[in-house]
Amino acid sequence: MPRDMAQKENKMEIRTPSQLTLPRGPSPRESMRIHVCCFNPLGFVNELYVDDPDKDSGGKIDVSLNISLPNLHCELVGLDIQDEMGRHEVGHIDNSMKIPLNNGVGCRFEGQFSINKVPGNFHVSTHSATAQPQNPDMTHVIHKLSFGDTLQVHNVHGAFNALGGADRLASNPLASHDYILKIVPTVYEDKSGKQQYSYQYTVANKEYVAYSHTGRIIPAIWFRYDLSPITVKYTERRQPLYRFITTICAIIGGTFTVAGILDSCIFTASEAWKKIQLGKMH
Repeated sequence: MPRDMAQKENKMEIRTPSQLTLPRGPSPRESMRIHVCCFNPLGFVNELYVDDPDKDSGGKIDVSLNISLPNLHCELVGLDIQDEMGRHEVGHIDNSMKIPLNNGVGCRFEGQFSINKVPGNFHVSTHSATAQPQNPDMTHVIHKLSFGDTLQVHNVHGAFNALGGADRLASNPLASHDYILKIVPTVYEDKSGKQQYSYQYTVANKEYVAYSHTGRIIPAIWFRYDLSPITVKYTERRQPLYRFITTICAIIGGTFTVAGILDSCIFTASEAWKKIQLGKMH
């Protein structure tokens, strides 16, 4: 073998292990730097307990409702509220507005009101209208139904607007709709100790045609609710420093372990290749 070719072959043998021992990915120092950049020092602790978390609310829950009825005039749309404490309010109008849709054919109802912390219902209907229509059309789209404070926290996922986007435009126009809600109190406490009180809820629904005692069909959109005794609490806490250090050590150790395995495999393959080239492997 010529001398220059032997030197070239020796250079290849020397370079191969050193080039491939540490893989083409980031070095241990680079891995640590990447992890530090992506490390989120904040975490959440979840708790479940039985209690009324918002004792300063006066036994009330704030409700926000936004619903469109594209085939019912605004003068016919009303909100009624009932509960087991004897409340019976027909045509609630405080903090609400009606926006005409489809050149006045339909209506969008937006309202903020409060309910007592007892089982009850609120419903959108024509009950408060001065004259009942012959064929009220209760097809609708629910844009928003939420309870309590609106949590502006991206890492907390839950059913705070479970009915948002519910579309019943293809339903029977004369059908009533029952939405049965189980409301779950939810507390969010940030790292400064400030608390916000919201409510998640689960929902089941049914659709049916209801007749009055006179034989007329008077449909409505019912939201029947009950409160869960279980409270969910999210507490924001800063991750302890030792957990961060432990994670960094694990990354560094794992990187070197993988590098060692790769080095061993490449070295073994290189030795086998040299034996084949020299005719020593049978």
